[in-house]
Amino acid sequence: MIVELDVGAVGGLLGRALDLPEDAGDGAALAARLMEPPAGRAVVRLGTADGAGAAFASISDVDPGLGHVELLAVAPKARRRGVGSALLREAERRLAGLGATRVRLGGNPPCYAWPGVDVRYTPAVCLAQRAGYQLTDTAWNMTADLDRPELDSPVDEGRLHDRGVKVGPAGPDTPGWVRSIWGDGWGWEVAQSLGRGGAGCYVAVRDGEVLGFAAYGANRPSWFGPMGTAPAAEGLGIGRVLLRRCLADLRAAGHATAQIGWVGPVAFYAKAVAARIERVFWIYTKTL
Repeated sequence: MIVELDVGAVGGLLGRALDLPEDAGDGAALAARLMEPPAGRAVVRLGTADGAGAAFASISDVDPGLGHVELLAVAPKARRRGVGSALLREAERRLAGLGATRVRLGGNPPCYAWPGVDVRYTPAVCLAQRAGYQLTDTAWNMTADLDRPELDSPVDEGRLHDRGVKVGPAGPDTPGWVRSIWGDGWGWEVAQSLGRGGAGCYVAVRDGEVLGFAAYGANRPSWFGPMGTAPAAEGLGIGRVLLRRCLADLRAAGHATAQIGWVGPVAFYAKAVAARIERVFWIYTKTL
């Protein structure tokens, strides 16, 4: 029987249901993150009466006709019994009732757990195919090892300092500045990075003008992003310094690696911190 989600129990369920080592320890953090979406987001929270399954779904913040099934989890002992299929069907029905004409299996940025279905979650791939979803996009994360000496190198920061650029923690005005250039989504993530334990954000400033920012921990404890440099400041090497500052913080917090989420500029991260593509996500879409 599908019921409203038992918020108090979902963290434990995710801890049992997330099989990949990159996710296994993040169950409670993921539950907390998805339970605190941006203001005004239309959401669906479903569970099974026996606590064996859960689904988080929502309507896109920018496209009212697009629904997202952000997370669907079934406890190992309850698999192959139709639990995932029943949760997905009910999520689709509820999203349609909220106006969705299409449903995507994947994150609803800026508040998300994953870009899509990790290709290693084979049962989820099989469920998507059985339910009539089509593969419509691919996304990936990059992994950065945090034992690299360049995270401590003062050379690049010294070069910026010689140009009058100072790097330091972001202030309360930073989310507004980010929104003015990159939009509400990144602005929301930066605001979260300033208000959550284990998260943070740095900015580069010259003569009182913010030139760039980088944040971490907004959605997942060991995930880096977003990051941006103002168009007028591109080419100064600001992004590399901000990235390394954030990764050094994650190392100090006890993480051995960091995930650079939903990556665009692969070459930049590969060169700056020897990051490598490691997690690949398939994004599935279905017309209702």
